[in-house]
Amino acid sequence: MMMYWKLLAAIFPLLSLAMVSSGDKDSEILLEIRDSLANHSSLSNWNASTSPCNGDKANWIGVICSRGKIWGLQFENMGLQGDVNVEILEALPTLRTLSLMNNDFEGAMFDVRKLGALKALYLSNNRFTGEIPDDAFKGMRWLKKVVLANNDFTGKIPSSITMLPRLLMLRLEGNQFGGRIPDFKQSPKVASFANNRLEGPIPASLSHLGATMFSGNKNLCGKPLQECRWSGPMESPIFTSTPDPEDKAPPHAFTLALILTCLVLVLLIIPALVLIYLSRRTQNPQASQGTNAVESKGKKAVRSLEHGKLTFLKDTSQRFDLQDLLRASAEVLGSGNFAASYKVVMHDGPVAVKRHKQMNNEGKEVFDEHMRRLGRLNHQNLLPLAAYHYMKDEKLLVSNYMQNGSLATHLHANSTPWFCPGNNKPSLDWESRVKIIKGVARGLSYLYKELPTLMLPHGNLKSSNVLLDDIFNPLLCDYGLAPMVNQEQIHLFMAAYKSPEFSLKGRISKKTDVWCFGILILELVTGKFPENYLNPNYDTQTSLVTWVTDMVMEKKMDQVFDKGIKGTKDKRIGLINLLNIGLSCCHEDLSVRPELKQVVQEIEQLDDHHDFPSSIPELNFEMSQLSP
Repeated sequence: MMMYWKLLAAIFPLLSLAMVSSGDKDSEILLEIRDSLANHSSLSNWNASTSPCNGDKANWIGVICSRGKIWGLQFENMGLQGDVNVEILEALPTLRTLSLMNNDFEGAMFDVRKLGALKALYLSNNRFTGEIPDDAFKGMRWLKKVVLANNDFTGKIPSSITMLPRLLMLRLEGNQFGGRIPDFKQSPKVASFANNRLEGPIPASLSHLGATMFSGNKNLCGKPLQECRWSGPMESPIFTSTPDPEDKAPPHAFTLALILTCLVLVLLIIPALVLIYLSRRTQNPQASQGTNAVESKGKKAVRSLEHGKLTFLKDTSQRFDLQDLLRASAEVLGSGNFAASYKVVMHDGPVAVKRHKQMNNEGKEVFDEHMRRLGRLNHQNLLPLAAYHYMKDEKLLVSNYMQNGSLATHLHANSTPWFCPGNNKPSLDWESRVKIIKGVARGLSYLYKELPTLMLPHGNLKSSNVLLDDIFNPLLCDYGLAPMVNQEQIHLFMAAYKSPEFSLKGRISKKTDVWCFGILILELVTGKFPENYLNPNYDTQTSLVTWVTDMVMEKKMDQVFDKGIKGTKDKRIGLINLLNIGLSCCHEDLSVRPELKQVVQEIEQLDDHHDFPSSIPELNFEMSQLSP
C-alpha cells in the first residue's frame, strides 16, 4: 500500500504539469488565431495570464468550453476580417464547433477537411466567394450542421456534402450555386436551397421539405414544387413549371379574414370542449372509473407526466409542480400555429401557459441554457419567463397572466364580429398609444443590449405579443425564441420572417426587428391589421406600408389615422411624426433603414399630451423609396 501512494505521489505532479502545459498550449494557439485576424478588438479580453477555460465556463470571449477543453469557437457579429488560418485551428484537437457568422470574411472557403472532427460549421452572412471543391467535405463523418447561407459561393453544390453520414442541417440559401441539386445519401432534417441559380428536378431525398426551401430558383421543379416538364433534346432539358391551379388572384382581405376567423374558432372550440369534459370527469370520481385525474387533465398540455418537471427561473412566492399545473382548471386563450395559449388558475392566482410544438431545433442542454439566459432578463417592459417544461416534441412556457390582454385586442376588437373573443374592448386614446410605443421601444432596446449575439433579439414582435398590464404598460413576450424554432418552418411562425429581406433575399439581420417595430407603429397609428402577417411570404400588395403610401399619394390622409383615437385633430402633428418613424423603419433597403438606437431616440421625443399648433407638418419620407 505504501508503494502505491508513493507511486501516486510521483505521478500526480507530472499529470498536473501536463494539464497546465496543455492549457498554456491552448492559450498560445488561440492568441495566434486572434493575431491572424484583422479588426479583432472584440477579442480584447484574451490574455495569456488567464486560462481560456475553467471547467465548462469560458474566461475568453467567443470560446466554448467543455471540461476544461476548447470545444468550440463562436466568433459571431464581431466585424472580423482576414484569412482563416486552418493550420492553426488544426492544433485544437477538441474543437467540435466553429462559427464565423455575420462577419466580413471574404475569398474562397478554407480547407475544412483539415478539421475532421468538426460537428458544426457556421459561415453564413460573410463574403466568401468562388466554387467549393467537390471533395471539400470528404471524410468528415462527424459533421452534423453546415450553414453557408448568404455568401457569394458559385458553381455546383459539392457532392461530398451529400455523403455526410450524420448530416442534420444544411443551409445554402442566398448564394449563387448553379446546376442540379445532387441526391443525398443521408437526407437532412433541415435544408434550404432558396435564392440560388439551381435548376432541374428536386431529388426524391429532399422532396419532404417545404416549397419555400427551394424558392428563388427559377428553373427548379418537382415535388414539393410544380411538376417538371421539358422540351428539346434530353441532354439539355429546359425546365418549366406547370400552371398551379391555386396560383390565382389572392382572395379579398375580408374573405381571407373570415376564413381565418372560422379556423381559429374551430381551434378554440374543440380544445375548450375537451377541457370542459376533462374538468367534469375530474369533479366526478365515479365517472373516471379509477383513472388518475392528473393523467386525464394532462392531455390538455402534455401527453404524460413521466417526462420531467417544471423548471422555475424566477424567485417567486407562487410555486407549483407540473402535476399542480395540469390538475388546475384551464381556459383556452388562443391556438395559433406557433403556440396554444392557456389561462390556468392556480392557488395564488392565474398564470399563462404557452404550449409550443415548433421548438425542436436544439437538444435539452442547449434549450435549458437558452431558457436560463432568457430567465435572467429583467426589464419593466418585458414579460418575465417564470418557468418552463421540456419534452422532445413539446415545450411549456409559463409566465404571469395579464388581465388586460394584448395590444392587438385593444386595436382590433371593436372591428371584429360579435362572436370573436375579446370583443368590446375600449379604444386606446393618443396618450395610451404613445405610452405603449415608448415602452415597446425601451423593451426592444434592452433586448438588443442584453442579447447582442442573437441575430434577432426579439424575432416575433407584433401587436399580439405586446401585452398590457393594469395601467397599460406594455410587456413584450415571445422574445428571443428564434434560435430554438425549427429552421425549416420558422418562416411560417415568426413575424421577422415575413420581412422583405427574408422573402426576397433569404436574409435577416438585427434591422429585421426594426422592420417589425415599424409595422407595429403603423398598426398603432392606422388601427389596421397588417395583412402581410397572414401570408407565408412578404407581399407588397398586402403590405401596410404600401397602403399608407398609396393613401398619401392619393391625398387621402384623413383615411390613414385610426378613427378610434380621441381628439385626433389636436394630435395630428404627433401622429404624423410617429407615422414618419414607422415608415422609415419599414424601408426595404437595409442601408436606408435606421438602426434601433436611432429609432428609440426619436420615439422618446414624442409628446403624448401637448396641445399642438394649427400648422401641420408634412410627411418627410420619399415616396420613390417606399414604393414597391
